[in-house]
Amino acid sequence: MNIATRATYHHGNLGPALIAAARELLDADGPGAVSLREAARRVGVSATATYRHFIDKDHLLAAAAAEGYREFAQKLRSADYDALSGMGSAYIDFALAHPGLFRLMFGPLLRDRDRYPELGAAADDAFAALLEGAQRIAGPREEDAESVAYATWSFAHGLARLVLDDVIPRERALKVCNAFLFGHATERAEGHV
Repeated sequence: MNIATRATYHHGNLGPALIAAARELLDADGPGAVSLREAARRVGVSATATYRHFIDKDHLLAAAAAEGYREFAQKLRSADYDALSGMGSAYIDFALAHPGLFRLMFGPLLRDRDRYPELGAAADDAFAALLEGAQRIAGPREEDAESVAYATWSFAHGLARLVLDDVIPRERALKVCNAFLFGHATERAEGHV
């Protein structure tokens, strides 16, 4: 193999570069636009080079989704924990910043945790971030905190999808999120719920 040919197959950080290419494709055109061949083309390597890191398209997508969940968890943890509305707003903003990735993260790959343990662990950590915020509101009763976390997740996820699908504008969703989640948190803290 000559040096020019070998150079086309070498990439110092191929796995992360393929994930970045997949994320660009996701946000531009959704999961259907992602292929190992197209990700390889964008990175400048041969399609066969991708198999050193990912056995198929779904493994590449799962790795991208896991990375998305890690970023999502970080965004949730950096939100205002004293008001669940801050976490709800962070949830909506993440969905808008990464629409294709967001849809992938909550798609069918997540159901196959045995095949994609890294994805399952990252998704669990994102829920743990919601749970941490809910525990500040719900107090010491674990079952209450879990219920608040699931309610917050469901509410914010629904609003995020409505915004992504152009049903309601972002500003309206954030206003609703603030009114409902902040109000709920305030009532819980004051013992009215």
